[in-house]
Amino acid sequence: MKAKDLRELEPVELTGRLKERGDALRHFHLQMATGSVENSRSARNARREVARIKTILRERQLAAGKKAK
Repeated sequence: MKAKDLRELEPVELTGRLKERGDALRHFHLQMATGSVENSRSARNARREVARIKTILRERQLAAGKKAK
């Protein structure tokens, strides 16, 4: 999912998606350990989406801090 699409989501939805992608990443690592990986690129995509979500959440946190001052 692109950052533009993620920015349109509510914070609750973002945290849910963050948990979902984290679970997908852990599942991938489990598949790597057992040797049954179907798509090796999925880990890279999951890591990137986790980073995008964390960045957007942090941007919102900083923006809220500036508005409070």
